[in-house]
Amino acid sequence: MTRRQFLSAVPAAAWFPTRKPERLAVPLRIIVDSRTNPNGAPLKRFWSRIWPQTAGDFEACGIHLDTSVTTGEVRRSPGGKPIFVGLDRHILNLVVTDQIPMQWDRARALSGVTTHYQEYFVCIVALNYAHTHQIPFLSVNTCLHELLHAFLSDIFEDRPAGVKGNTREFRVDWYATRMWLFHDGAQVRRATKAYVERIRAEVAARS
Repeated sequence: MTRRQFLSAVPAAAWFPTRKPERLAVPLRIIVDSRTNPNGAPLKRFWSRIWPQTAGDFEACGIHLDTSVTTGEVRRSPGGKPIFVGLDRHILNLVVTDQIPMQWDRARALSGVTTHYQEYFVCIVALNYAHTHQIPFLSVNTCLHELLHAFLSDIFEDRPAGVKGNTREFRVDWYATRMWLFHDGAQVRRATKAYVERIRAEVAARS
């Protein structure tokens, strides 16, 4: 075999290794509901399995979750609306609690909710139902799923009903599965960068 034949037989990727994307830092505030049992199995499972898997999947795709952790509370107003204590209006808040507030859950046993609520950007994870990756495209890490709703800018819109709503859920699980199985987060990274810029612009407009 000649030198030219040898070089043509070797894939280009072997000579020009793929560069990792520049690290994108996303500020995130984790608020643990003080009413949650600190020694209970659900919270221990969150810190030992659910959250490490979430952060690891994002990190593998070049997205670093720049996280601070604090204690807060999820209360209920006389009218039934949730009252959150400990949130930060400037960044995304991940609330870890036992279950989704009743007015939002409506007996559906939801594992998570992501919303723009009273000028707060909020993801809520319900420890009673949250889980790690289970079935590709159908049942992915609860925390990853909810954060993707924020980073893909779903948080700025009301969830559509019917087929459109189900399509949006599948879209999120599709991206989550790509991150989980293949560490493929190029599109998510671009969307996350746009999300960070939009958050900064909205916060600046309110100041």
